[in-house]
Amino acid sequence: MGILYNSRYASSPTEVMGMDTEALRDHFLIDKLFVADEIHLTYTHFDRYIAGGAMPVAGGLPLEAIAPLKADYFLERRELGLINIGGAGRVEVDGLVYEIGHKEALYVGRGSKLVVFSSDDSNSPAKFYINSAPAHCSYPTKKVTKAEAEIVELGSLETANHRIINKLLIAGVVETCQLQMGMTELKPGSVWNTMPAHTHDRRMEVYCYFEVPQGQSVCHFMGKPNETRHIWMQNEQAVISPPWSIHAGAGTSNYTFIWGMAGENLDYGDMDACAITDLK
Repeated sequence: MGILYNSRYASSPTEVMGMDTEALRDHFLIDKLFVADEIHLTYTHFDRYIAGGAMPVAGGLPLEAIAPLKADYFLERRELGLINIGGAGRVEVDGLVYEIGHKEALYVGRGSKLVVFSSDDSNSPAKFYINSAPAHCSYPTKKVTKAEAEIVELGSLETANHRIINKLLIAGVVETCQLQMGMTELKPGSVWNTMPAHTHDRRMEVYCYFEVPQGQSVCHFMGKPNETRHIWMQNEQAVISPPWSIHAGAGTSNYTFIWGMAGENLDYGDMDACAITDLK
């Protein structure tokens, strides 16, 4: 029981052009998120973002500071967002308990000292997918349900990208410093996400793919628009997207994914579109 973490350094487009499959996966793929009674975190030097998972089974899992933070407690200089993709659970924040059901989100502001993750049922444990970014001020902790999210429907079955975007932790729904999170659900028969693709040099992003049916996979595309690369991903895995990179995927079936991002602004629409016919 405890916290395990690894660090990833930032990579340039030129460096990524020379990477083989193993190097791409080592730098960008987060292949292990949920292990019983453990918290697994990846600290990336892209905007000092942290992504990971907590899966409490036998008891509560406290979130403690990891060595790279050089902090007395995890949220001393950070904010945190999470979405539960497992069974019903609870998050205790400085003595207040928040009941977090399946596909519900929680924002935890900077300065919160005690954060503990728990499951309601050890046979159906919660799976808290966690994102965290540096914070310049403190905002109140807030739970957000799908009913409270800003919802957008995009795409069509004809282009295999009919999807529902649930903007959960985003400006207008909850106040944050720079962290944003949401969840995109693809309709049956659709497999493409974030297509047409785009970049946003002012924000980095992390995708977490889940609800990928057994025996199916998702191919995640990254890289400069004219120099793309791909990473094959399995259920409940995440991938780091640099600010200069596209981030799109196609599955062998429909699936759901969580997007989280941080950077210079909170403008969700701030992106540089890439025409599908220009991708190489």
